[in-house]
Amino acid sequence: MRLSDSNWSFVDEGNVTPKGFLFAGISAGLKASNKKDLALILAPEGSIFSGMFTQSIVRASCVDICEERIKKSSGFLRAILINSGQANACTGNLGIQHFQIATAKIAELLGIKEEEVLMCSTGVIGVPIQINDLIKNLPNLVSDLKVNNFQNAAEAILTTDLTLKKVVVETIIQGRKIKIAGFAKGSGMIYPNMATMLAFLTCDAGIEKEEWDKMISIAVKKSFNAISVDGETSTNDSFVGINAGNKIDKVFFPIIQKGIDIVCQNLAKNIARDGEGANCLLEVLVQGAKTTDDAIMVAKSICNSALVKTAIHGCDPNWGRIISAAGNSGVKFNLNDVDLYIGSTQILEKGNLYQYDSQKITDYIRSKMKGRYLVDDIVDIMINLNSGASEGKAWGCDLSKKYVEINSEYTT
Repeated sequence: MRLSDSNWSFVDEGNVTPKGFLFAGISAGLKASNKKDLALILAPEGSIFSGMFTQSIVRASCVDICEERIKKSSGFLRAILINSGQANACTGNLGIQHFQIATAKIAELLGIKEEEVLMCSTGVIGVPIQINDLIKNLPNLVSDLKVNNFQNAAEAILTTDLTLKKVVVETIIQGRKIKIAGFAKGSGMIYPNMATMLAFLTCDAGIEKEEWDKMISIAVKKSFNAISVDGETSTNDSFVGINAGNKIDKVFFPIIQKGIDIVCQNLAKNIARDGEGANCLLEVLVQGAKTTDDAIMVAKSICNSALVKTAIHGCDPNWGRIISAAGNSGVKFNLNDVDLYIGSTQILEKGNLYQYDSQKITDYIRSKMKGRYLVDDIVDIMINLNSGASEGKAWGCDLSKKYVEINSEYTT
């Protein structure tokens, strides 16, 4: 175990998951690579589901149906079926039919109602699910359901991802062990507005729907909605959080919130770092803002700037791009109040140019470009607006020639 917070520790063995949840992940032949492409999460009876989905007006039918089922059931659902390979977006009535066929069949096999099943899809937009392959493999998927199949499920939702994205944390509250686990996918089309991004979180502490919705919303704002790889919002972006088990006293809600935040931010940073063709993670901390929302807006504007991202890739100490991106965020501040740092090197002090060594900044960025994955490959940028007491973070990555290569050949 590794210490994460005063209350929470990371569980190194990722298959030790929240009590009562079962996971599965298999290859159903939906991908030409024959890699795993079909996952299933089965939650205990009485589970509460909360979801946040893409705000794009061009949405996959699965997003609309999932949102509707969560609302109609007040969150009392049981399962999520996830396929990768085909996004099933912009596929018209056929996409709706495939969703209904798949959820009806998996519900029959699990002995639950069809309305208790959600389905999320990821892959190429405009391509329908290979429904016959999916349906014939559902019995195998159900047979694969196990407590310790967390990794298989996490693998089955990946597309262009280079790394697995999963995390489990635990704490003890009044002698009771509580676990929160999450897994995600995302590498390109990352600029969630709630990349192609899917993420799922499970927690074995029971919390009522209204409070759970608030917790999930808070966590998403500070994690998945604070990352950018390329400024593109997907048709299928979905995050679903599930809790189950004995109810926990509301006095401990702040501890649970912290655990949810840790899991979501860990997954979000993994998505940003795994940006297609990326070599480093960009972490922007904005301090001295009037509100947390303002701080996150400024940080996201910097992370989302193609000019900042290309400068980082080239190890170019072009700090003007950073301050320009901050100015384009929509947040009002006075340049004459701003402090700016790249790494430990100060560049601006109260808006005035500080005496600094540009080669030191270049060397700093270059060392991060060659650093170990999410250990010492993080380029830190700090900007203090000195106009308030709030702060916020956002994460991104460098923008490389490899990104262009990957996305110019995505369907070919």
